[in-house]
Amino acid sequence: MIRRRAGKAIGDHNLIKDKDRILVALSGGKDSWTLLHILGIFQKRAPISFEIVPVTVDPGYPGFKADLLKRRLAKKGMSLHIEKTNNYDIIQEKAKKGRDGRIRGGDFCAFCSRLRRGILYRLARDRGCTKIALGHHADDVIETLLLNQFFEGRTETMLPKFVSEDGLNTVIRPLYYVWEDETMAYAKEKKVPIIFCQCPVCEDKGMQRKMVKALLFKLERKHPGIKTSILSASEHFHGTVQAPGLSPIYKEVG
Repeated sequence: MIRRRAGKAIGDHNLIKDKDRILVALSGGKDSWTLLHILGIFQKRAPISFEIVPVTVDPGYPGFKADLLKRRLAKKGMSLHIEKTNNYDIIQEKAKKGRDGRIRGGDFCAFCSRLRRGILYRLARDRGCTKIALGHHADDVIETLLLNQFFEGRTETMLPKFVSEDGLNTVIRPLYYVWEDETMAYAKEKKVPIIFCQCPVCEDKGMQRKMVKALLFKLERKHPGIKTSILSASEHFHGTVQAPGLSPIYKEVG
């Protein structure tokens, strides 16, 4: 099922071309593991030729176990580049803090996203990659749509393919039609070593995205198929495209 959905997204939106060199952002979570596995299967079976370059950005959070990912890929005959950063220190120093001296969950995630995305862009250019593949799935797409409508007053969401404003990087989302519960089941089936980013705000129940996720869960239980309807509606939107917390500096590409 996942392969069929991912293949449809790749075909519908022309995400991968012959001779592409694709940087795959591997965070160690269920979604990025699923992405890497699926692209590996397509690489062997597709009528075109493309390369996969796995990369992990180490955010510098205490306890982040990137070496587990490297060992797992080595067993599969793949090399993993781990980009060690001081992002955690930068966020602690630069991000805005509330009256209690703590950084709000949404602000923390936004700052972290910007730093990580910039690093991925640089690494893709340095390694001659033509695409950057991210593990965002269908739930991410509709959650972002609702977040922007509820809290930003605009109708924008993620698209399966976009280029940076300077035209130097193309980002693709092959899991665009895949649901989160499917990546969860797939990662469990493959027994991949899930690691957590160790982000200090991950368990913040007041984060807007967590609240929207809980709302969608309740709606889907009461009205099965509602998430599919929202995903279908989201494909009719055009204009600026952004990931959670990023400035709208990207443009859609066909």
